[in-house]
Amino acid sequence: MALIELTDISKHYQMGDQLVKALDKVSLSIERNEYIAFVGASGSGKSTMMNILGCLDTPTSGTFRLNEKNVQDMNESQLADIRNQEIGFIFQSFNLLPRASALANVMHPLIYRGISLKQRKVLATEALERVNLAERMDHLPNQLSGGQRQRVAIARALVTTPSILLADEPTGNLDSQTTVDIMKLFDMLHQEGHTIVMVTHEDEIANHCHRIVRLQDGGIIEDKLNAHAA
Repeated sequence: MALIELTDISKHYQMGDQLVKALDKVSLSIERNEYIAFVGASGSGKSTMMNILGCLDTPTSGTFRLNEKNVQDMNESQLADIRNQEIGFIFQSFNLLPRASALANVMHPLIYRGISLKQRKVLATEALERVNLAERMDHLPNQLSGGQRQRVAIARALVTTPSILLADEPTGNLDSQTTVDIMKLFDMLHQEGHTIVMVTHEDEIANHCHRIVRLQDGGIIEDKLNAHAA
């Protein structure tokens, strides 16, 4: 059974007199341990795809199964549970709590699972060690470089042991050398067995992934295995 199964997924909304088809009858499957990039220009549908895969938005029509659960019919509370239990989010802008240390930021998603403070610290420390940032765990975000902040964000995504890591333009705010370092980390996480779904407009980033899905005008125009992946 595929980890993600999309069948005829559409997302339409009204903008003035115009019906915008952000996604239009998209079907695809994502298996466990896939390393996949959604690529496309602005307006292609990739952000809408990310929001639906991340259970941040619901489709207008179609069927979405995540880890054998029907998502499209869930209420907001059920979607929040799915986001907390199944999905690790990594954003371009890091989305860290500015007044919280790296350790506290990584611990934060575990609060909603009823895990004790002591155990939260253990799990968050292990996650920071995995991204080589244990020595910075007491630092605030403004005391960290962009690359270090993204490592904190990746540790926060990992700490809940999610079914899928969802990375939205994860190197968009990073310089070229830091981008190389962060993509090496994603490559390593994939080799460890994580399922990674990345949204990017950069072919250089997409080329790290083993499968590239190209979107245009709300539809899939190409879905190919990537012979150039590491």
